[in-house]
Amino acid sequence: MSPHPEPAPGLSGGAPRSVAVVGAGMVGLATAWFLQESGAEVTVYERDRVAAGASWGNAGWLTPSLTAPLPEPAVLRYGVRAVLSPRSPVYLPLRADRSLLRFLATFVRHSTGRQWRRGMHAYAPLNERALEAFDVLGAGGVTAPTRRADPFLACFRRERDAEALLTELQAVRDAGQADVVFGPLPGLRARAAEPVLTEQVGAAVQVYGQRYLHPPEFVRSLAQSVRARGGAVEEGAAVTDLREEPGGVGVGTTDGGRRHDAVVVATGAWLPELAARFGVRHPVQAGRGYSFSVPVERMPAGPLYFPQQRVACTPLGSRLRVAGMMEFRRPGDPLDPRRIAAIADAVRPFLSGVHLDDRRSEWVGSRPCTADGLPLLGCTASSRVFVAGGHGMWGIALGPLTGMLMAQTVLKGEAPVELAPFDPLR
Repeated sequence: MSPHPEPAPGLSGGAPRSVAVVGAGMVGLATAWFLQESGAEVTVYERDRVAAGASWGNAGWLTPSLTAPLPEPAVLRYGVRAVLSPRSPVYLPLRADRSLLRFLATFVRHSTGRQWRRGMHAYAPLNERALEAFDVLGAGGVTAPTRRADPFLACFRRERDAEALLTELQAVRDAGQADVVFGPLPGLRARAAEPVLTEQVGAAVQVYGQRYLHPPEFVRSLAQSVRARGGAVEEGAAVTDLREEPGGVGVGTTDGGRRHDAVVVATGAWLPELAARFGVRHPVQAGRGYSFSVPVERMPAGPLYFPQQRVACTPLGSRLRVAGMMEFRRPGDPLDPRRIAAIADAVRPFLSGVHLDDRRSEWVGSRPCTADGLPLLGCTASSRVFVAGGHGMWGIALGPLTGMLMAQTVLKGEAPVELAPFDPLR
């Protein structure tokens, strides 16, 4: 027997007509946009402002070739001492927290080669269509551009250090992503292709066919498009309660409430606060990432990735955004300046003419990470309440396609086959 109830009748031909989306990040706004494409009336509720959460400080990479489950055998090789260091790329401060311990136990169980391959097979159909969804948004009036990542270089000290990434990219291809194209580069060629790299870069891997964008600019453009098409985007409207009512769902906010035919919860790391009462029990933890921007003497031609340091560099306007780290802490905890310094120091030997001490826009944001590395996408125990979240580091890259598939799920009452592995009730 399916864990999901039978679809509830909506107000127009069996489909919901008025849909609320909770959360105005990339995932929530893309879902709203695609709901509008099919004729739904949409209201987006945002506790803060558009793109205020994990969408704002993201590296902005649209890299389907690298989009994979976070739990993997390499994570376990860090060891306990490494993850307890504030300068480690993966940081876990000690605290008594039952939900965090539950999350970590499940995360460790999924950090095996077998589980990673299983997750990768689930991601592959989404990755193959991820960039196509951005093209649909662009053709439909979202004016912020996406840019070709040409080149996209992953940089290493030595050739043998690059072997793990080459193996992973081949595994991604073997999982069904035939369009994953990559190749090794000697250090000399990498430095010739990208003069900001120092002689400390002794090897690189070039990944072809990827893109990037300016996250705040793109998400604000998406919100503008939703509004221009007649949708409401209500900022400063925190949703405090969801309750099933006859013929709909009551959405309670700090200044009152309204009723809608259906609701999509897309609140990132805060997703359990509203979704748990509707049967969503899978652990979601804030995997906090840090970023800042710096001036450069010469802007890199494309994104730069330092896998061993887990640091991403993206050209955004006149400054270079530097982002990285995975810190398992509470979403509302303050920014830790030690993490910012650790990111800067990690890439300092590899970059020339990048003024890493002239930092602006220092930021920390909470990426919603699931314990098995797969997002939560689909219907809950209520046929009128849906969730879309838990993408970890991939909310920007997979947000538009998620929105496209979630709109089909909400309006047709049946999830597309691509979403089967991401059942929120699993």
